This record gives sequence, structure tokens and C-alpha cells, in this order.
Amino acid sequence: MTRLKITAVTGSRAEFGIMQCLLQDIASDADLELALIVTGTHLEAAHGNTIDEIVASGLPVAARVPISLTDDSPRGIAQSMALALTGTADALATLKSDLVLLLGDRFEIMAAAEAAMLLRIPIAHIAGGDVTEGAIDDVIRHAITKMAHLHFVTNAESAARVRQMGEEDSRIFVTGSPALDHLRSRSPVPRAEMEVRLDAPLGQRNLLATFHPETLADDFGLAQLDELLAALDAVRAEGDALWFTKSNADSGGAEINRRVEQWAADRDWVRVYPSLGHTNYLALMGLADVVLGNSSSGLYEAPAVGTPTVNIGGRQGGRLTANSVFDASPERTAIVDAIGQALAFDRALARSPYGDGHASEKIIAAIKVAPPREELIHKRFAPLGVS
Repeated sequence: MTRLKITAVTGSRAEFGIMQCLLQDIASDADLELALIVTGTHLEAAHGNTIDEIVASGLPVAARVPISLTDDSPRGIAQSMALALTGTADALATLKSDLVLLLGDRFEIMAAAEAAMLLRIPIAHIAGGDVTEGAIDDVIRHAITKMAHLHFVTNAESAARVRQMGEEDSRIFVTGSPALDHLRSRSPVPRAEMEVRLDAPLGQRNLLATFHPETLADDFGLAQLDELLAALDAVRAEGDALWFTKSNADSGGAEINRRVEQWAADRDWVRVYPSLGHTNYLALMGLADVVLGNSSSGLYEAPAVGTPTVNIGGRQGGRLTANSVFDASPERTAIVDAIGQALAFDRALARSPYGDGHASEKIIAAIKVAPPREELIHKRFAPLGVS
């Protein structure tokens, strides 16, 4: 029997980390063949050359698509998106895949969806129907949903939104987030081992922060970042350690990184990393007392390991949140108050709303019974309430 060839596209550390267990399960399945297209920040030294982590995982990298992320202005991002479209189209045309697997909402993933659509390759999309009101990602995610043919959503609310967009119910699967699959089998990393990995001592209290641009704000969230940094100074106690991972490649990300580095330069309790790598990031998250910023990892992964989150500003606005997530307006006093609430939270009570850690097997099972390609690429608009 001919194996079903699945090509996955990854452009950032975050989405690769979410998909890693799924990709490994596909690669080891006797009925499936995996090819991986790597693009975006994975190929950028300024973002940690995370292609090395992918190669080290043993996953089959079939193509590398550099997209020149040196200019993060809106015009520069548009030009990078154009490179992602042409480069991914070339790779997909060569690979001749049966299905393209995409996750999320980044501009390079939308470019991959456009290329697959034009090449008449069915698209399986993970995490459609989610909401992030403070970023252009929201529009991108919904646009990919309309180009996709199979929808693997993280929760029932998102499934309802995908139906509202006219997608057929038979093509929508509530699988939960594959981000939780790795955590289900993960063993906690001892403090001493974590210190070796970080090449630095952990603190008496450990704060893990990531701040990405709020791409619908005029200043891309720089004023919010200033408030966060002031709040961190205000709550800092003797013996604290702050671990800051740099921003993604959205517009405004380079200036955010510059300000964080400048602020951290004369604070010996702060360490800044382009990327910790997915494994080390999750290990440190499990040891942290609180996660801060506006990264989706604070809403997806942190509740699954019991670490409370302070979610700042509107970037993740509208996204389903756990009981361990404390929203804060982007003002230092509000952030300080939220940090206090998070530190007082009983982490044993944390419950994730994003599934049970078995998303990968549900996604693979659905892919295996999906209609053949020629049937799958034909979509019908399904009005709500009409069978």
C-alpha cells in the first residue's frame, strides 16, 4: 500500500514545539510519510538558529526556505511573506505531497496555505477558530481556515467558530492542542540539571517572561513592554531570577528585543535568550513560579504544568483561558497586582482547557480516514442550521 505523504511547514520555535510530538508520531507511522519544510525564524541567527533543534530531533527536513527577516517593518514582513510564498510553492511542487499540515496563524504559514491552495494540495489546519484580538494573527488564522480542508481544533468553542465560517461539520475534529502531548509524558527536570542546561543558577523565585509585539497597536506594544519592565522592577525580591526569551519576528519585535536587552544589561538577576529551545523552555516553565508576558505558551502549556500565568494586554484577547491565567491591563500597578495573585495561586488547582494530551493520535486517526485528495479539495459552504 502506498503511504500517505504529509508535508508539514514550520516557521517558528513556538509552532514547532507545539507540533513536535505530532510530527514524530507521523514520521514513525508505517502508513504515513513525513516531509518537513523549514522557514522563518528557524533559519535566522538572531532568533537562535532553531533549525539545529529540528535537525537534532531526527525529523526529515526536506526543504529550507529562507525569507530574509532582517527588516521587521510592515513592508519588510510583507516582502518576507512574498519570499515564503514563492519558496514554499517551489518546495511543495517538488515534494508532490498528499496533504499539507499547518498550525496556527503566522504570516509564513499563511503563505504556505496559499501555495498549497494554488497547487491543489489539501490542507489540514491545527488550531483554527481560536481568537487573538490584539494581533493580525487573528485574521490570518481565519483566512487559513477558509483555505483548509480538515480542521483540528483545540476546543469546542473554536469548533463552533469554524462552523460559523461555513466549514462542514464532518471536516471539523475537536482534538485538543498537540502542545499538551509532550507534557503528558514529560518528567520534571531537577533543579540541578536545569542549572547545567542554563549555565546559570536558578533563583529562590523564578519568573519566565516572553513579550511579543501587539501587532494591531500603533507602537506594536512598546509602551506595554515598558510597563511590564517597571512592574518587574517593583516586584523583584532578593534571590529572584528572571528568564526572558526574545520576541518573535513580527513587526516591532526587533525593537522589543533591543529594549529588553538594554534594560537587562545592568540587572544581574535577569538573563535574556534568543531561544531556550522547546525542551528547555518547557522544563524551565515547570520550575518557574510564574510565567509573564503575552505569549500563547502562557495559555496553552503553562496551565498543563501547573504554572500560573500573568497575561498582559490585548494580544491574546478572546482566547480561551485556564483558571491559572491572570489577565492584566498593560499598566504597572495592574501587572504587579496580577503577579501577586499568580504567586498566591495553588498550582495543584490548574486545569487546562485545551485537551487531554492525546491530540496527536486523534489527528493521525482522522487523517487516515479522510476522503481521497480529489474529493477532499472540493469544499462546500455549510450555512449554520442547514443540514
